[in-house]
Amino acid sequence: MTRRRRTVPPSPLPQRDGVDPVRMRLPGTGQWATVRDHLVTRLPAGSGVVDGMFDAGLIVGADGRPVPADAPCVPGLFVWFHRELPTEVPVPFPLEIVYRDEHIVVTDKPHFLATTPRGSHVAQTALARLRHELGIPLLGAAHRLDRLTAGLMLFIVRPEERGAYQTLFRDRLIHKEYEAVAPHDPALALPRTVRSRIIKERGVLTAREVEGEPNALSRVELLEHRADGLARYRLVPGTGQTHQLRVHMSALGVPILGDPLYPEVTGPVPAGDFRRPLQLLARELEFTDPVTGARHRLRSGRTLAAWASYGDWAAEDHATEDCASDDRAAETRTTVDRATADRAAAHRHSAPRTSAPRASGQ
Repeated sequence: MTRRRRTVPPSPLPQRDGVDPVRMRLPGTGQWATVRDHLVTRLPAGSGVVDGMFDAGLIVGADGRPVPADAPCVPGLFVWFHRELPTEVPVPFPLEIVYRDEHIVVTDKPHFLATTPRGSHVAQTALARLRHELGIPLLGAAHRLDRLTAGLMLFIVRPEERGAYQTLFRDRLIHKEYEAVAPHDPALALPRTVRSRIIKERGVLTAREVEGEPNALSRVELLEHRADGLARYRLVPGTGQTHQLRVHMSALGVPILGDPLYPEVTGPVPAGDFRRPLQLLARELEFTDPVTGARHRLRSGRTLAAWASYGDWAAEDHATEDCASDDRAAETRTTVDRATADRAAAHRHSAPRTSAPRASGQ
């Protein structure tokens, strides 16, 4: 016998700044006599905050009416409320629209902007900002892009079409190309395809390579290099493991500039510090629209800062850097390049080797 799936009623509360209200379903079993008792147990805010929300009528039922604190905890019923948003430093870079029609929106996301609301990043996310700026409250993300990575992202306008577009990523029917700036190693044979097994554990900042059947595949190509020791790379992920390209580039001994996690975790960056963005860019998306049949090949218009002007990107203080002499900028550049190259070389020589080329991928 097939169990019938319970229909979730529509939210009685509107979005705030592109952020959905919290929906909570009351449990089928438990020791809670009232809705208030259950929420005090579930929410980390504490009983005082929960009681204040009930007193202000901020917790509502499916009909949009405030739920009394002493309402019985009826199994399966839903309640909604808006959470108190964390204080966020605005990300001072625009979301550029690369393509838009009645089915999809493709944006060129800046560095430092998270994809979807999560943790301490809620209103300052690509999804929330697009919903608010474009007036599309039902807009959804087809995939994710790391907060520190810039570049192209695909969003879906109609929720009923989300599955069709997510299939592009699940079945690898969408071609993605990334660009990165990292140290140049003349001894590193490129192009190459990197294969490895990558795992990412909940609560751990970094992903890591382990022995076993490869689940991560990346194509790494050298586009160009220059005398200051930097190079520009094309990266084509064949799979979508967390931090895949960053892990693979680090394993090859050429970690991406500005990476706070690979090859080693650095101290946390203060909120509002937008210097030295990770030099990784989702440069191209190419796919056939599963709804309209149109063929799209879209390209980011962004330039990676360390390649355009390494001295500006590496400067301790951009405001004072403008007044610094060319000699000081060159000195800073040489010092940082040498330190980066030395660290990359040490990491490369200490990494375990296998008979096959070490797969590094997205």
